[in-house]
Amino acid sequence: MAAGIIGTGAYLPEGRLTNEDLSRRLGVTPKWIFEHTGVSSRRIAPAGQLSSDMGAAAARQALEQARTSVGEIGVVILASSTPDAMGPATAALIQHALGIPQAMCFDLSAGCSGFVYGLATACHLVSSGFCAKGLVIGADKLSRVVDPGDAATAILFGDGAGAVVVGQAPDGWGLLASDTGCDGSRFEAVWIPGTEGGRPVPAGSTVKPGPFLHMDGFQVFKFSMRVIGDSVQRVLDRCGLTIEDINLLIPHQANRRIVEAAAGRLRMPLEKVFLDLEDCGNTSAASIPIALRHAVEQGRIPLGGLVLLTGFGAGLSWGSCLLRWNGPRTDEGGQEARA
Repeated sequence: MAAGIIGTGAYLPEGRLTNEDLSRRLGVTPKWIFEHTGVSSRRIAPAGQLSSDMGAAAARQALEQARTSVGEIGVVILASSTPDAMGPATAALIQHALGIPQAMCFDLSAGCSGFVYGLATACHLVSSGFCAKGLVIGADKLSRVVDPGDAATAILFGDGAGAVVVGQAPDGWGLLASDTGCDGSRFEAVWIPGTEGGRPVPAGSTVKPGPFLHMDGFQVFKFSMRVIGDSVQRVLDRCGLTIEDINLLIPHQANRRIVEAAAGRLRMPLEKVFLDLEDCGNTSAASIPIALRHAVEQGRIPLGGLVLLTGFGAGLSWGSCLLRWNGPRTDEGGQEARA
C-alpha cells in the first residue's frame, strides 16, 4: 500500500524581529545580517503561545486541505526541540486541542531533521496498514532558547509550525524512498545544555550553561555540505533517478548560503530549489513543512511531479524523502487537484 502527503498546513506568528531590530542590539548592519543569512525578519510568538498552539493551528489547515476529519487520524507525530513540557508528549496536547478522539501520539527530537523523520515514520505506518491516516507536525518556538546576545544564532532563528496529513496514495505515488541517519559523535555541534541533573557543559567549553541554543556554525556547514549530497544521492539511486528528474527540492531552510551551496554541489538549478527564509528565518523542524505549504500555494509542485525534501540538524542528524506528488496542487485558477 502506497502512502503520501494529502494535505499541508503552516502557521507563522504575527510578531516580527527585523534585521533593523537586531542591528541595534548586536552592533552589526541589517545588510550584513541579510548577506550572511538571507533573512530579513523572523516571526516571534508571544509569551503565552507555545509549540502546541502553533502546531494545532498548522494541523487544522492540513486537515482542511486533506478533507480529513479528526476521527480518521490514527497517529499524531510532533517534531520539536521546544515541546511545551518534558512530559507527556506535546503531540498529546495537540491531539486534545484538535479533538482527535484517540490516536497514538508521540514527539520526535531530531532537531531540524525531525519533520523528515516524522514523515517517513507516518508513511510507513500508513503503508503497513497500522492506520489509515496520520498527522505529522513540525513546531518550534526557538525564541525561547536563543540567546538574544549571540549573533551566531539570534540572526537566524524564528518561531512557527507546519503540518501534513499522510494518507493512502495510488501505486507508484507518494513516498518513493527515504534516507535517515545520525552521527552522535557530533552531538555538541548543535545543542541546548540541560537543566540541573542533565548533561553538564564540559569544562573549558565556550557553551553558556542554561537554556540557550549553542551552534558551531562552521562544523554544521561542513557537515551539511557532505550529508545533503550523500543523502539525496542515496534516495535517487534507490529509485533509479537523477537530480535532473526532480521537479522541486525543498531543503531545510537553514540559511541562504547553505541552501545555495548545497544546490551547487548537487548541480541543482536554483529555480528548482524552494527558498522560504526571508520573512520567517530558520524555524528548525517547522521549516520544511512551512516551505512545502507555501510551495503548494504557489503552484510549484505539479501533480505527479517529483519533490525531494531534505533536512539536517542537531544530532547531528539528516533525512531525505522523495515523493511523487499525489497531494493537493493549486492551479492558476485557485482550484486543487490530486491523484
